[in-house]
Amino acid sequence: QVQLVESGGGLVQVGDSLRLSCAASGRTLSDLVMAWFRQTPGKDRELVAWISRDGRGTTYADSVTDRFTVSRDNAKNTVYLQMSSLKPDDTAVYYCAGGPFIVAGRAPNEYAYWGQGTQVTVSS
Repeated sequence: QVQLVESGGGLVQVGDSLRLSCAASGRTLSDLVMAWFRQTPGKDRELVAWISRDGRGTTYADSVTDRFTVSRDNAKNTVYLQMSSLKPDDTAVYYCAGGPFIVAGRAPNEYAYWGQGTQVTVSS
């Protein structure tokens, strides 16, 4: 059974930076395409970024391009999301997700494994 545990969320100010981590257990991380999604109340869960198994391929939502960076350390079984220039619109629960195969990588149902989420709040 794969377990994903996010950490690093919190309350920050506009323009601040924050790094989220996702620690995986139960399966070798390099077997999985990994992603970060976020969700706000009443809205669908949306892709923030995904990263290929070897870390060489990444895709970002337009809203976070040039501000967020996804990375992974397969030796540590950990995926990261470095967020900078944070805006109030980035306020959401952020979820780590993983799956052995993806098509486009943007739909939540492409990922088999999910963390419990971590709250990020950006205050103006």
